[in-house]
Amino acid sequence: MFGPAKGGHFGVHPTAGCPGCVSQPAAGTKTGPAGGRPVGGRTDTMWRLRCKAKDGTHVLQGLSSRTRLRELQGQIAAITGISPGGQRILVGFPPECLDLSNGDTILGDLPIQSGDMLIVEEDQTRPKPSPAFPKHGAPSYVRETLPVLTRTSVPADNSCLFTSVYYVVEGGVLNPACAPEMRRLIAQIVASDPDFYSEAILGKTNQEYCDWIKRDDTWGGAIEISILSKFYQCEICVVDTQTVRIDRFGEDAGYTKRVLLIYDGIHYDPLQHNFPDPDTPPLTIFSSNDDIVLVQALELADENVTAGWQSGSSGRAPAQ
Repeated sequence: MFGPAKGGHFGVHPTAGCPGCVSQPAAGTKTGPAGGRPVGGRTDTMWRLRCKAKDGTHVLQGLSSRTRLRELQGQIAAITGISPGGQRILVGFPPECLDLSNGDTILGDLPIQSGDMLIVEEDQTRPKPSPAFPKHGAPSYVRETLPVLTRTSVPADNSCLFTSVYYVVEGGVLNPACAPEMRRLIAQIVASDPDFYSEAILGKTNQEYCDWIKRDDTWGGAIEISILSKFYQCEICVVDTQTVRIDRFGEDAGYTKRVLLIYDGIHYDPLQHNFPDPDTPPLTIFSSNDDIVLVQALELADENVTAGWQSGSSGRAPAQ
């Protein structure tokens, strides 16, 4: 689990506040978490691509506009068994071949975009090399061993954000009684730096905010997530089911750990990996380099939209 940051105001320095919060409307009782929109981190740029080959359609994971073409081809090779040198990749309608001559080309410079379906064929004009990628080897391994990303429901008691953050940073401990302590912690941090946490940032005076956040009938949002990200020294990713996007708090701080929450405009829940082995405890703390879990989180958000998920139910996104 995480311990608090050392130094500064409980680990929050004047430069580590809530970027972007100045434009947020003043927080008020039950007005929604920070105006109903998490801010303070860049929108995630993970791409959602699928490829269609002779044996079916597959999800391509962990890609973005900055991914190199050779990485895309390597993933396709692992899925289809077609080596990069023997691939033909078509996109669009009518389908046109991508230029695969430069493996260092980034995907953002190619005529493809997130949401596209790539058609993968074997180039019959080239000699067939020895198969370096056993067909279906990697995907079957992934499907058998990767855990499932699920949401854990916490009480809808106005303190769901605090309960959810506590759950993930403590490694899966559900303790709604933590909320008053976390509210007091945030009030302490804000009160310790009135110059930074001014009325322009908070939407009310420093003292009014401190009194407000300690009440059990008020909601947390962007300001509170930003403070807790710094306090626990981890990136907090909030997956929004309304827009199927991810807001990342602490993304540029160089943290090595990441935790995930899911948000439907009203309610926060924690996300975790559940493993096939029932004796293996769930995983709530991830490496900040783990982009596959972000793809799974987006898929989970998309599934929740399709299924009409309501706060208090459960959902999951299987590893592809």
